[in-house]
Amino acid sequence: MPFVNWLKRNLVVIAGLLTLAYLLLPNVVVTVFSFNQPKGRFNYAWRQFSTDAWKDPCGVAGMCDSLSLSLQIAFWATLGATVLGTMIAFALVRYRFRARGTVNSLIFLPMAMPEVVMAASLLTLFLNMGAQLGFWTILIAHIMFCLSFVVTAVKARVMSMDPRLEQAAQDLYAGPFQTFVRVTLPIAAPGIAAGAMLAFALSFDDFIITNFNAGSTVTFPMFVWGSAQRGTPVQINVIGTAMFLVAVLLVLTSMVVGSRRKKNQA
Repeated sequence: MPFVNWLKRNLVVIAGLLTLAYLLLPNVVVTVFSFNQPKGRFNYAWRQFSTDAWKDPCGVAGMCDSLSLSLQIAFWATLGATVLGTMIAFALVRYRFRARGTVNSLIFLPMAMPEVVMAASLLTLFLNMGAQLGFWTILIAHIMFCLSFVVTAVKARVMSMDPRLEQAAQDLYAGPFQTFVRVTLPIAAPGIAAGAMLAFALSFDDFIITNFNAGSTVTFPMFVWGSAQRGTPVQINVIGTAMFLVAVLLVLTSMVVGSRRKKNQA
């Protein structure tokens, strides 16, 4: 039958589209309910279309302050994890040293370890050091668990690089700094960018590790969790929708830039 043959040919595509739709369904729900005007404290049932929350996204006390704090922590954690992770990735791929295999194994521990275990361990460390829980303890914790993801992303990119390109640059009298800036770094840039974006998303979204090491500091995920106990304001859906749209825009921009580069190279 024609339909059965068509279904067999496009089964993988259909399965992929259904999976993508399933993954995006929560985002669609969040977006729809960002235009809701609920009755009462909870925004769980559709009542009436309204754009009031979009007109005043900071209408809930403390929400934009917690959002600003989360963005600051995510930015600095991304910067620290990206710089350290890139150097570690290059060291693991390009150099041979003692305990290299052990370091490779330890890099994956934060990715495989349950977050509650790492959170409790970091809290114990900070308390034994007498550190005051707050912005800096959160930042250190975020850099530590984001580091593994950056190393993994950059390492995969560095391992696929052709060393003959750097050798060719050196044959053309380029110094080590020029070779790194003009050859090595542009080739490794996609892996570094992927690791940085992943680190930012993980840091901004983290709740468990942050909750253990925050003290009285309130980040946006902690604010959302606290608000869910008392009532969920519509502005939370607005912020979630805005963050999702920004992420989609960044992905689309990177795809457009990548396709243009391929056309120029061709």
